[in-house]
Amino acid sequence: MSLSAVLPTALGGGLAAAAAAAPVPPVPITADELPTWQPNGIVWAMTQADGVVFAGGTFSTVRPPGAAAGDSETPAVNFVALDAATGQPTSCALSFTVGSGLATVRALAVSPDHKTLYAGGRFGAVNGVATSNLAAIDIATCKPKANFQPSVNATVRALTVTKDEVYLGGDFTSVAGQPRRYFASVTTASAALRSWTANTDKTGRAIEVTPDGQNVILGGDFFTVNGRDSQALAVVSSTSGTLTKAYPAGFLASNVRVKDISIDSTGFYTAMENLSLPTRPNDPIAYDGRMAFDLGSFNERWRDTCFGATQAVEAYKGVLYSASHVHDCRGLDEFTERWERQHLLAQPVGSPGPILGWFPDTNDGLGEGIGPRVLAVAPKNDTDYMWVGGEFTKVNGKPQQGLTRFSGAKDTGSPSVPQASVSSTTPGKIDVRWQSSIDLDNSDLTYRVYRNGSSTPVYTVTGSSSPWNRPQLTFSDTNVTPGTTYTYRITASDGTNTSALSAPAKVKPAAAADPYAARVVADGAKQYWRFDETAGTFAADASGNGNSGIHKGGVKPGVTTPNGVNGFNAAAGYLGTDQHTYSEHPSQTPAAYTIETWFRTTTKSGGKLIGFDSNNFMLGRTTDKNLFMSNDGYVWFGVRSGTNRTIHSVGALNNGKWHHVVAAQSPIFGMSLYVDGVLEAANRQVTTSADYLGYWIVGGGVPDALAGWQVGPGNPSSASFTGEIDETAVYPTALTPRQVTDHYVLSGRTASQSSTYSGASATRAVDGDTNGDWFAGSVSHTALEASPWWQTDLGASRTLQAIEIHNRTDCCSERLTDYWVFVSDTPFTPGLTPAQQAARTGVWSSHQTTPAGASVTIPVSRTGRYVMIQLNGTGYLSLAEVKPLTS
Repeated sequence: MSLSAVLPTALGGGLAAAAAAAPVPPVPITADELPTWQPNGIVWAMTQADGVVFAGGTFSTVRPPGAAAGDSETPAVNFVALDAATGQPTSCALSFTVGSGLATVRALAVSPDHKTLYAGGRFGAVNGVATSNLAAIDIATCKPKANFQPSVNATVRALTVTKDEVYLGGDFTSVAGQPRRYFASVTTASAALRSWTANTDKTGRAIEVTPDGQNVILGGDFFTVNGRDSQALAVVSSTSGTLTKAYPAGFLASNVRVKDISIDSTGFYTAMENLSLPTRPNDPIAYDGRMAFDLGSFNERWRDTCFGATQAVEAYKGVLYSASHVHDCRGLDEFTERWERQHLLAQPVGSPGPILGWFPDTNDGLGEGIGPRVLAVAPKNDTDYMWVGGEFTKVNGKPQQGLTRFSGAKDTGSPSVPQASVSSTTPGKIDVRWQSSIDLDNSDLTYRVYRNGSSTPVYTVTGSSSPWNRPQLTFSDTNVTPGTTYTYRITASDGTNTSALSAPAKVKPAAAADPYAARVVADGAKQYWRFDETAGTFAADASGNGNSGIHKGGVKPGVTTPNGVNGFNAAAGYLGTDQHTYSEHPSQTPAAYTIETWFRTTTKSGGKLIGFDSNNFMLGRTTDKNLFMSNDGYVWFGVRSGTNRTIHSVGALNNGKWHHVVAAQSPIFGMSLYVDGVLEAANRQVTTSADYLGYWIVGGGVPDALAGWQVGPGNPSSASFTGEIDETAVYPTALTPRQVTDHYVLSGRTASQSSTYSGASATRAVDGDTNGDWFAGSVSHTALEASPWWQTDLGASRTLQAIEIHNRTDCCSERLTDYWVFVSDTPFTPGLTPAQQAARTGVWSSHQTTPAGASVTIPVSRTGRYVMIQLNGTGYLSLAEVKPLTS
């Protein structure tokens, strides 16, 4: 979901995000988990009567809420009855056992008069009274009815009850000694087998009677009902079992089964599970979501195409609640494949989306690792309680096994505390950015920004968020005074509860514009992480597009580093052990794009700097557009274009110094790799890359983040990068060589050169060190090429008296013999020969034809901002130091 804004109240600025649809109404159940006794196993079935919840499954004990496994346990053999309002066991204790094998309760239903509880599963006795997989219990006495002996020959998995009939589904093939394949019906009075026949070819898992009593809805693994084609779902007559409505092959994918059915006054709803790969040609797309049907026609109302093995559905007050472990809901425009699976969802009964603002959660837990398995609403004392059972072992991040509950009472949970990032790159303006908070039972939250300890907010705005979509919000404060430090804190409120204040974020208004940041934005960055946050997991996007990032795995924000990008003293630290930063929102990469970042490292194990991955969490993902380092320190740019195609830097860059790397690709110019402002590698033939929806990942991530990217002996031994990364940007165009050079110069690196040999960057010639010994590490060096050049930007036009040049001295000083010196007030044009450069209007030039020796001083006596030194002909250009001498 996207941002929904109201008119802000502020001293200045506005909301840097697009408006969205109206807020989604609240759901009638809160997400605040209530204290509930818990079993030591899995709950498969639940029902309720008169304020008591009955839970059955595969377990042997129950224990109080908060108690660890093995602590304060009470025997409860596959069944427990609990007070709906308190979550505590009642006096009703039933034991479901079997002579050999594992007993389990898989289905529970209560008679319409609430006097009898029916239980199905795999068991041979209830409290010692023999029965065969189906039992009736008198609720008032909590005793099994000895005269209810239907003799079902295998597990019962589904039950529904009317005044006179019990309908059952499961694994069985006979009831009372008569053939009944997977569905059957017996009388409530004596368990006598009815003539009703709805034989299927595979297991029955769900069954419900329509409100008018005329039909029975069946769900399961089957493909036929009474020999007729109807896959996984069917509506049959309640008196005979003949088909009323079939759903033939092609209506659902061949690998989909129905796990649960829920009915309200207008429709019925199904929980779908995807078993395996489709088996029929031209199968529909398989999915594990939910479907809705009209009760009058039994025709489909809607379906969602989410993936995540939906186990249970419960329609309640216009909301469809569901239990699953949904991990991909892109069909509803909600989220792509993600690790943080959502196990409980709420949707409108009238449409599949949007997903409503109810986000309590469990973990996957035991068994198959699906999480919740069954839902039931139980009223008591004018309050309705949503009970959840399953195989989970945590609820809302806290230990709780197998059972939990929520209520329609007052909401007590507060939104998460916002994380704020502040910056100022323009005089007279401070930008406050923060990640939307999460509230488990509200998607629309109100944010208030407080300044310098005031109790009155300077800005108020409403935004919509969910656990998988937390838009970045921005307040631009223009009522600021130069030289004054401003502190900002933010709260989030759901209208009832308010979060604590965010941690203080401090900044002074910029005294002058930041040319680097301004140029990155002006050149069209769609995502720009400056990594200036000092704490937290939020990486703000400074591009104006709200594409923020999330630190994961222990990334160290706020690492202060010397000689970083000009004017900034913080970067993100990566430790080489699965730390990474991923984009909050997935995107589709255009055919032309650029990725840009700065890094510093001494690692010898390689690692990923930035790349584009199909998901942000798990092994087996697709990875492309990778900018990574090999063990020998070379930086590689790789794309998937038929096969993996790579280009690499000229020299090693793991020398502990900051480096600027830019990788671009376009259908016209192919692949390009720039290092420290200079084009170092290109492949004009590779003009395409993999096309998919994905996430930008900085720093590596999971162990296979570079799987398949083999680069020879220096192949990275780790996908996770060790070092600092800063100023990472992504563009929807391929930057030009001039733009890349300008970025490098605007960062405070005032020098650039035509190419770089063995990591000897242009900045070595302006580092203040005149030592001409190559091995001292202070000599710049180009590759062997025609008319190599070196240049520097003085930042402003200056009156120059002379240019003092210090040559390389350990060898090769004769290389600086036939060269030109240029001075200009406007930038030079790379790629020109010396003669062409000298012919440009406004360029001062001096052609030197004698050896420079260890150093030489060339008189100038004119104004200029840019200084260039260029060889006349082919060769290497190496310089120890260049000193423009000003008056």
